[in-house]
Amino acid sequence: MIGTAFAFATTDVLDDLGGQVDAIAVPAEEYLDLGYRRSLKDEGKLEFFGGKQELIRRGYLDEVDAAMMVHAADDTPEREVTTRNSTNGFVGKFVTYEGKASHAGGAPDEGVNALNAAMMGMNGIHAARERFRDEDAVRVHPIITKGGDGVNVVPSEVTMESYTRAKTIEAIDEANDDVNAALEAGAMAVGARVEIEDEPGYMPLRQDDTLTAAYEANAQDHLGEDALVTEASHLTGSTDMGDLTQVVPGIHPWVGGFEGSVHQQDFAVADEEMAYVLPAKITACTIVDLLADPDAIEAIRAAKAGKKTREEYLDDVRRFQGRTVGDYLD
Repeated sequence: MIGTAFAFATTDVLDDLGGQVDAIAVPAEEYLDLGYRRSLKDEGKLEFFGGKQELIRRGYLDEVDAAMMVHAADDTPEREVTTRNSTNGFVGKFVTYEGKASHAGGAPDEGVNALNAAMMGMNGIHAARERFRDEDAVRVHPIITKGGDGVNVVPSEVTMESYTRAKTIEAIDEANDDVNAALEAGAMAVGARVEIEDEPGYMPLRQDDTLTAAYEANAQDHLGEDALVTEASHLTGSTDMGDLTQVVPGIHPWVGGFEGSVHQQDFAVADEEMAYVLPAKITACTIVDLLADPDAIEAIRAAKAGKKTREEYLDDVRRFQGRTVGDYLD
């Protein structure tokens, strides 16, 4: 992004083009540090946990006609660019099981084991997986963030976090209902209480054909035809760029020059020019081509007209906010 912005800030090329370019560095792309983000929400400082979601909510995208970004590719040290991918969307989930503490050795029968309830809930999710359709690309991956207070005490409070991911908004809804039912069944099984708080995650990514075609042409010019991968595929991860593509035409190509796995400790730059310089050149040249082409501008504006308004987007995202309580604790 900085390289692309530098290209326009140090030249007068935009003077002869039909548009404006904004370089926006957005915080909080990863859906992490959820406890901290919940505290910010409780203080009224934000509504959503993703930076791009907050930009949309606050109106910063209202006058934007298109959005572009690039992402590092997994295990791709070669000079390669991948386009035309889609991604899952997801719901974020906080789960709290409440039981009753007692001495784990001396009087376990007097307690209600919240950890057992959580394990039953997780096993319920595993049992529900055979109901997830392959074409929906459902992914559910809970973690326990608190498992008890002491090894000699029957756990009275256990907390979990999870995502429910899927390819479409409808599939997310359906799978999330199954997950919540399984989590509640864990509390029912042992006579505990469960509270499930759902928060909007990110929306599915859908890339724009006009922007993609222009980006592919420039990638081919800079890297050669053999370095461009255009086969459409679906990635089961998620990105908050998906939210932007709900309201404006957008693209999110993946670029090579990196080795190791994204988000892992072995991730490293393998080719500095491919990682830093070439994506900036390709992106800048794509913007020039688009803004110099009246037909492309018209196609982008037509695509934007078919997107959701800010209000429609917010209605869709807020539907994933919810609270479910199953109280079976005597």
